[in-house]
Amino acid sequence: MDISAGIQASLAGRYASALFDLASENGTVTAVESDLDKLEAALAESPELAAVTTNPKVTRADAQKALWGVSAILGLSELAQNFLGVLAQNRRLSQLPQVIRAFRAIAAAQRGEVTAEVTSAHALTDAQLDALKAKLTAREGRTVKLSTKVDPDLLGGLVVTIGSKRIDASIRTRLNSLSQAMKA
Repeated sequence: MDISAGIQASLAGRYASALFDLASENGTVTAVESDLDKLEAALAESPELAAVTTNPKVTRADAQKALWGVSAILGLSELAQNFLGVLAQNRRLSQLPQVIRAFRAIAAAQRGEVTAEVTSAHALTDAQLDALKAKLTAREGRTVKLSTKVDPDLLGGLVVTIGSKRIDASIRTRLNSLSQAMKA
C-alpha cells in the first residue's frame, strides 16, 4: 500500500498508519473505520468527552478509564478500545480528530477512493449528487466519495476540492473576477 509521505510525516498519521496496519492484519479495517466514525460523532455531540481528550489536567489513567467507558457504550471493537488506551497513555488524545482523518485517508487510498469536498449555495438533490459523483469519478479515474456542505455566501454554483485540486464554479468567484476585470 502506498501512503502519502505527508500522512506518514505527521504524528497523527503515524498513529493512524499503525492502527491501519493492525486493522489490516485482523481484517477489520471497515469495522475500525466505523468505530472511528462513532467516536467522532460522540466527540462532536459531547463537549465533556471532547474536554477529556484535550484537557491536560485530566490524568492519563482517568482519560483511559473515561474512554474505555465510552467505548463500551458505543460498542467499539477491542482494537479501537486498545488504541484509545495507547493514545491516552501517550498523552496523544488531543490528536484524535487528526488521527481519524488520517485513518480515513489511508483506508480510502487502499480502496482506491478519493474524497471530494463539495460546497454549494443550496443543498443538492440526490440526483444532482449522483450526477456529480459520476462526472468526478470519470474525471479522476477512481471512485469518488462526496462530502457536502452548504455555504449560502457562494450565491450559486459549486466549489469542489479533491486533494490539492480545486474547481471553483461559484457565482461569487465569477462576480469577483468580473469586478476585478472592470477595475483594470
